Amino acid sequence: MTTTVSFGVDSPRGPRTVSVAYERTGSGEPLLLLHGIGHHHQAWDPVLPALAPERDVIAVDLPGFGVSPGLPDGVPYDLGSVVPVLGAFCEALGVERPHVAGNSLGGLLALELGREKLVRSVTALSPAGFWTQGERRYAFATLRAMRQGALAMPMPLIEGLSRSAAGRAALTSTIYARPGRRSPEAVVSETVALREAAGFHETLAVGRGVAFTDDVPGLPVTVAWGSRDRLLLRRQGIRAKHTIPGARLVRLPGCGHVPMNDDPALVARVILDTSR
Repeated sequence: MTTTVSFGVDSPRGPRTVSVAYERTGSGEPLLLLHGIGHHHQAWDPVLPALAPERDVIAVDLPGFGVSPGLPDGVPYDLGSVVPVLGAFCEALGVERPHVAGNSLGGLLALELGREKLVRSVTALSPAGFWTQGERRYAFATLRAMRQGALAMPMPLIEGLSRSAAGRAALTSTIYARPGRRSPEAVVSETVALREAAGFHETLAVGRGVAFTDDVPGLPVTVAWGSRDRLLLRRQGIRAKHTIPGARLVRLPGCGHVPMNDDPALVARVILDTSR
């Protein structure tokens, strides 16, 4: 069940109130889950059954995505603002230094939370920020095309495509290696999330200059990459390992950019192994 919490944050224009939607389930040490750009917290649904018995799982709709409202005026979508927002979110929930796992944009945010020592372990699945400029332009052009496609399609067409494996592949094969495994309801929901994401353009705009160049010492870090990632190519994982020498680099065979649906058991195991 999705819940919303509101809390105060500082901004260059003074205090602001941010609201964040999330789902919380399970028991154990806290684990924060962060999705990618244009997605929503339901991206993590396939792995929740394996995580919840061992972790107090908090799956977040990032500000401006899912059903979380956009950031208020004066709070930009850059890392310097969103990371403190996530820290304030955890504080509002009474959660101190959770484990964190993130995918794509969420993976980059997870690594930044680790660098700021706001978490106790980091699992980054195909994290953004380890690209060349050419790779970044390709990824951003692909994301814009996905967004335009979602905006252009009427709902009856989206719903019709979702009912067949071929249609689900047409809608989601850029991010899933096995799109036929996604349920029709989930495909419709995430296509709507992409078209309605209030923070999409602002996040892409600030992302043009983003590169993760710092080590994350002093805590367990795993970087995992799908062997069939078509958005952020897997060679970027090698760069991540050079940047974070102490990180464990894991290959996810047969997985695409959003691996939680392609191999839920493997992804859950990687997250739990890191957080142990």
